[in-house]
Amino acid sequence: MKLTEIKKMAKGLGLKVSRVKKADLIRAIQVAEGNIPCFGTVIECDRLDCLWREDCLPKK
Repeated sequence: MKLTEIKKMAKGLGLKVSRVKKADLIRAIQVAEGNIPCFGTVIECDRLDCLWREDCLPKK
């Protein structure tokens, strides 16, 4: 997902978006939505329905 889309989503949740790295912003969104802030912190993930999965996991 592009950073502009992520920022729009974050703003919709009432989060500050300026001067925030993409990964940190995604983790803040995860917390705001009541999820574990795991973006970019795990090697394997069983959450197939995760919105961030494609950007999060390393390409094989």
